[in-house]
Formats: sequence, C-alpha cells, structure tokens
Amino acid sequence: MAIITYTDGAIFQAGQFVAQSFTVDTTQGVFVTPDTPADEIVSLAGQYVVPGLINAHTHVTDLVAADQSLELTNMTEAEVTVFAQKNLRDLLRDGVTTIRNVGSFANIDLSLARLEQLGVITAPLIVGSGPALTMTGGHGSAGIAREVDGPDEVRRATRQLLKAGATAIKVMATGGVTSRDGEQPDQVQLSVAEMAAAVAEAHHRNVPVAAHAQGNQGIKNAILAGVDSIEHAIFLDDQAIEQLLVADIAVVPTFGAPHAIDQHPEAVPAWMYQKNKAVIASHQQSIARAISAGVRLVMGTDAGTPFNDFRHGSTQELAYMVAAGQTPAEALLSATQYAAELLRVADKVGSITVGKQADFIIVTANPLTDITVLTGQKTVYRKGQAVN
Repeated sequence: MAIITYTDGAIFQAGQFVAQSFTVDTTQGVFVTPDTPADEIVSLAGQYVVPGLINAHTHVTDLVAADQSLELTNMTEAEVTVFAQKNLRDLLRDGVTTIRNVGSFANIDLSLARLEQLGVITAPLIVGSGPALTMTGGHGSAGIAREVDGPDEVRRATRQLLKAGATAIKVMATGGVTSRDGEQPDQVQLSVAEMAAAVAEAHHRNVPVAAHAQGNQGIKNAILAGVDSIEHAIFLDDQAIEQLLVADIAVVPTFGAPHAIDQHPEAVPAWMYQKNKAVIASHQQSIARAISAGVRLVMGTDAGTPFNDFRHGSTQELAYMVAAGQTPAEALLSATQYAAELLRVADKVGSITVGKQADFIIVTANPLTDITVLTGQKTVYRKGQAVN
C-alpha cells in the first residue's frame, strides 16, 4: 500500500480532457492532495483517464443475462448471491465502479452494499433499492418487485425498504416488454398518488426515486409524482419532454435491453420479441428527441434482462447513447458526474477530485474522438487498486 502520484496523463474533467497529475492513497482508497509526498510516481504519458463509470440501472440478482436456463425461483438466496457477486465483478472489469440496483430479489443488493462498505467484498459502490414497488400483478411482480396497492401500502413498503438500508427506491409506473404475455409497455400501473407516497417518504431521507415508465401516460404520471428519474422512456411526446425539462428530471434510456432482445429472436419467447420489435424504433426516436431538447440523460443498461450482460454492456451503452445524438463528452458526463448527482453520491464518486474514492479508468486513446475505445482494453481502478 502506498501513496502514488500519476503524472503526464489527460484527465476527463467538466466535459474535456486536461493535462493534470493526481495522487492516490491506496490504503484509504481516495484521491489526496497533489502535495502529498509520494512513494511512487507513475507516468501516464499518452494515456487518458476517465472517472470510474456509473451504471444507474442494474439488476445484479437477475440471472437471465448470465444463463438463459437459470430460473431464479428455483435457486436459494445463497446461490443467487453468488451469481450476483459474479455480476458485480463483471461490471468492475467493464469500468463500472458505482451502480444503482433498481429491483432485487430478497434484499440481496442491500446486503451486498453493506459487505462492500465493510471491505468484505470487492465490488462497485452499490446504491440499492431492494425490491421495486409494483401493483398487484404489475411489472416485475414475478421476481424483483413487491406488490403494493394504494398510497398507504406504498408508504409502509417504502419505509420498510429505507429501514432495511435502501439508498434508492424504484416504482413501476407502467407495464413492460419482459413481463408475461398480455402486459403492454403503455399500460398504466401505479397511480400518481401511489408513486407520490413513495417519493415523499424517500425524499424525507434524501433518497432518490426511479420510475420504470415506458408508456407516455405513465411517464407523465411519474413526473407528476415527483420522481427523480424516468427509466426507459420509450414513448415520449412533446408535452412529456417539456415536463421533464421543467422538473429537471433525468432519463435513463437503457438502450442495451431492447438491443439485446432484438439480437436474439430465436432465444427469447415470441411474445417478448414481438413486443420489443414494436417499441424499439419509438424508443430510439423518443430519446433522440429528448437529447435534442436538452433533457439530462444518465447512463444505465438494465443489465440482467435477457442477453443484456454485465461484462460489456455499460461501455456499449455509451456507444448507443452517442449513436442516439449525444456527443462523446455528454455520454461520459452521463456516466460520471450526472449519474453521481442523480444517485446522490457526488460527494464520493463521479470525478477525479481530492477526497473522493479513487475510482478511475486508463485507456490509450481519446474517448472523445471514439467513445468505443472504452469497450476495448483498459485498466480499471477501484479505491486505488487495479481490478483487472
């Protein structure tokens, strides 16, 4: 363990790369002041340094991305936890050093978050929600969500999740693509009043609320309820985009989820493939229009959905965001500063700043010239230690 000063590299700050040295205390795992006496000096000449990436939409206890034959309902909590740890390691190798897990089996994400904080496991910083909140029979009710009906039940469930250690809350405003045949993405599920109850309780504790919201009316309901982010946002009209701007609510597009399903028509249920096929173009168009209007985007992949893996999906998501209309600099901000602000962990991560956790990625080419360099070879550091 040592104090290491890295010199001569180009550091991503405020949307651009600047020549700047930085110093890491590898014992404490944080960035320290440049005048701290160094035990070692490492030159990063010709290399580029990006803060550790933040994936704001994961499901680390969802196993279908790892093996389509696995059935969550047939596995013990211990078995699911082992697979979740593998998913966390895969995220780290892809450069993800912070996640928000929005929907978990049996509060496993909250347990893993505590173990990471104690230093028992090497993993990204975990902002966890426990199970999402859904109406009876609603989206996610078969696995990663808890059924609630009416504002009082939502309020009680939110309080219980916060007591259990949740640092995020997830609500289901609409149906979705991956739930059973018969549910549609544009179906309204939790009401404005129900979601507002979750928002009120979470915000009392400075905890952000994410809304799974694919259909237009459900998106508007979630905005009215005061959520902090809209997940997916498949069907946006001009009014919804304006409401997002006025309320300064972020959108987490999760391009990786529909792309992965679209690329595996033979391996997913026919009803899922057909629902996905019906929405994928609208999704692209909605997010492109949101970007043009100036809606704030945050990177998230929905990792854990079919074939949407943890190993490469996060850096691939950045490429999808650029293809939709973001500049590479905007995409990197969406996966660092903006994500840290949304998750309310900007005091810990999101930039290479003295006092924050020493999470960073080193690559040999400029991501602002070609964002896909991040999908290739890279060195990832979590709390000052190389993880790959």
